[in-house]
Amino acid sequence: MSAAPMLPDNTAEAPGTRAPLVLGGNDFASVTDKVCSIVERPRLPRAWYVAFTISCSLTALLVAMLGYLFLAGIGVWGLNIPVGWGFDITNFVFWVGIGHAGTLISAILFLFRQKWRTGINRFAEAMTIFAVICAGMFPAIHTGRPWFDYWLFPYPNQMSVWPNFRSPLLWDVFAVSTYFTVSLLFWFTGMVPDLATLRDRATTKGRRIVYGILSLGWRGSGRHWHRYERIYLLLAALATPLVLSVHSVVSFDFAVAQLPGWHSTIFPPYFVAGAIFSGFAMVITLLVPVRAFFGLEDLITTRHLENMAKITLATGLMVAYSYGVEFFMAWYSGNPLEQFALANRAMGPYAWAFWIMMSCNVAAPQAFWFKKVRTTPWALVGVSVLINVGMWFERFVIIVTSLHRGALPSSWGYYKPTWVELCTLAGSFGLFMTLFLLFLRFGPMIAMAEVKSVMPAAGLERGPHRGHGQYWGEIPHQHDRQKQDATP
Repeated sequence: MSAAPMLPDNTAEAPGTRAPLVLGGNDFASVTDKVCSIVERPRLPRAWYVAFTISCSLTALLVAMLGYLFLAGIGVWGLNIPVGWGFDITNFVFWVGIGHAGTLISAILFLFRQKWRTGINRFAEAMTIFAVICAGMFPAIHTGRPWFDYWLFPYPNQMSVWPNFRSPLLWDVFAVSTYFTVSLLFWFTGMVPDLATLRDRATTKGRRIVYGILSLGWRGSGRHWHRYERIYLLLAALATPLVLSVHSVVSFDFAVAQLPGWHSTIFPPYFVAGAIFSGFAMVITLLVPVRAFFGLEDLITTRHLENMAKITLATGLMVAYSYGVEFFMAWYSGNPLEQFALANRAMGPYAWAFWIMMSCNVAAPQAFWFKKVRTTPWALVGVSVLINVGMWFERFVIIVTSLHRGALPSSWGYYKPTWVELCTLAGSFGLFMTLFLLFLRFGPMIAMAEVKSVMPAAGLERGPHRGHGQYWGEIPHQHDRQKQDATP
């Protein structure tokens, strides 16, 4: 496994120049071979099999914990009278946040024509789908009787039971399901040209059938590229407001309550910034090992990693600012209950969780101010892991510390997670990693058509919308062929 050349990174320091997004002298054919060979090779690196075995074991643990929960009830969790939400909703908010970076990288950066997204957007989109799957599991099971969850759906029934449409818990159902549906369509639409490439290169009948069905009859004609470009743009425009709305709606679970520590108007932007912050950290955590084990340093360059580190730093500063605003508004409001709730976070029984949160979310990202850290892959992973730990503890601190001590000291309690909750949390990571590893094995992990569009040779292959169009791959656009036909 050879290291990525360092010469292009040095050119990025010269004024007016940027490091190329594809290194190693690759052309269109070599990019296709490099990405497709991962799917086509008979055996992957040993690290993949080790990781897959561990993730499948954790997924089996998750299934066992869910079965035990359904048989015994939520009494096996550590919930009590003042703390009615614990690991269940903490994990839900955490996983929904993880899914935000995928849509941000794919949709928003696409609309802003940021070409550096092309090498990493497929990873991030896949991560979004799998994280939302993990997130959707927890609201379903936290009701205690998930086989009655159909009562929550608004449909005519003989029981005259209708959901409360003024409840943010119902808003969550619509927001998260819409986000998942649009993200799934966006992810799949972007893969269609690459799935067709895998179909055409398939050497077995089974692969040809599966990839042929998934590629929807793609032929790479000018008409197909034209339709693809339009629907991709529309889905990106549709997904962009969802990045802001979904986690804002999740924050309403707390912000619309009267509980001190939750009732805050800063929660929607604060939660959105935190979601992007944790999502980018997770992308870096997954991307760097995959990049190393599969030898993708030429396609996922130091420039990609550094740009992600910069966005992570920017959103981390927003999160740190939100922490400061929370404490300032508690003091400025003059409300003793609000002041007590915030002071209890920092100096109460859960002070250890609060200071882990502050250390990981405020102190650790400051390392990204240094170019040496931003351009050192495994240093990026170390900081990103700390950020993900801190963001999980942020959700824990917001939920649990606001509940365990109310206005009446006689109602105070202490929440301690049980082994069932800890195993369920570990199992959710196992489910996420199992889905992600299967995608790496059978799907195009890098968007080949989009990577080719940012290569110097792509200027010869793109249509009249050059500079602001989508991706034509190796086939001239329909308008180009008409112009060539009209040329004497």
